[in-house]
Amino acid sequence: MRVLYFTRDYTPHDYRFLSALAGSQHQVFWLRLERRGLQLEDRPLPPEVQQISWRGGQSIVRLQDSAALFADFKRVLRVVKPDLVHAGPIQTSAFLTAAAGFQPLVSMSWGSDMLKDADGSVWMRWKTLFTLKRTSVLIGDCQAVSQKAVSFGFPKERVVLFPWGVDLQQFSPGRADEFLQRLGWQDQFVLLSLRSWEPIYGVDLLVRAFARAAQQIPQLRLLLLGGGSQSALIHQILAKNDLLDRVYLAGQVSQNELVKFYRAADLYVSASHSDGSSVSLMEALACGKPVLVSDIPGNCEWITPGREGWLFQDGNEDALLESLLRVYDQTEALKEAGLAARALAEKRANWTENFKELLKAYQLACDKTYDKAVRIN
Repeated sequence: MRVLYFTRDYTPHDYRFLSALAGSQHQVFWLRLERRGLQLEDRPLPPEVQQISWRGGQSIVRLQDSAALFADFKRVLRVVKPDLVHAGPIQTSAFLTAAAGFQPLVSMSWGSDMLKDADGSVWMRWKTLFTLKRTSVLIGDCQAVSQKAVSFGFPKERVVLFPWGVDLQQFSPGRADEFLQRLGWQDQFVLLSLRSWEPIYGVDLLVRAFARAAQQIPQLRLLLLGGGSQSALIHQILAKNDLLDRVYLAGQVSQNELVKFYRAADLYVSASHSDGSSVSLMEALACGKPVLVSDIPGNCEWITPGREGWLFQDGNEDALLESLLRVYDQTEALKEAGLAARALAEKRANWTENFKELLKAYQLACDKTYDKAVRIN
């Protein structure tokens, strides 16, 4: 089968999908909608994947580019002649495919596109509904995405659910003694945050709670990865509270280096306001790390409080602070949670096994026994 994989940008998630597809029986073509400035993934495309050159993929897409992009996308479809288009997020790449009238379309939700963006405005809601009406199969990574799609009228039987999962060999329990020794943090209690510094991920809330907790726990340290539009705010909070010597600002980290940071941490923390099945959460679980995460639906599908970690009320800085203080004193519970975390990852977050669901989605989308387009009243 000739598969056109059409994504917004080039991220570590895209690399994993394309690498796995390259090892399948399908002939894979890759189309990139835009380039948003940050170097999100530094690994080259698998050699088996053919990148398509077109008007898109060079810079951020602007509204005035829409007509030219649409026309050139239709040219791409004529040249590539795909048997199936796998596209996402819903309101960008999948929407453009739907607008071009291509079938069968496998639309892949990236979590927040359905859980948050779909209700962001009348325009975004219309784009979501338009795309779902023309989607053959929807791929979702959590029940919350499925439920949201069904609320738009999308048939539940056309949703294929699978958490994307992680490489359980790469992300595995281990030690990072040399790294901690270099930081001088061998005897400290280390938190890990690696979400982008954007409002949706709540890193500002996490840093504020950390600043308050650090006043009561001298041993508290923070590995803070990533960057983003809230950079000035994050640095301001750290400087104001005189915390720069208790935080390691790692910036953007390659996939090969990432496991070192998980292993160096005592607790993974995420204050995200919207997520499906978070890949970084699954990576932390796979590394045997207990977690403390916001109680949004996507996280609640993974974490049983007191088993693999703990939940706190989304957006509540006081609740996060109280949880940090409480978890710090639970040495034995942390060890047990780490063991349970790895067990959960082995059961539900195995990328090799979970990827098979995508191939099933392709088969379902190409099934000739039903109409490709979904009829939503």
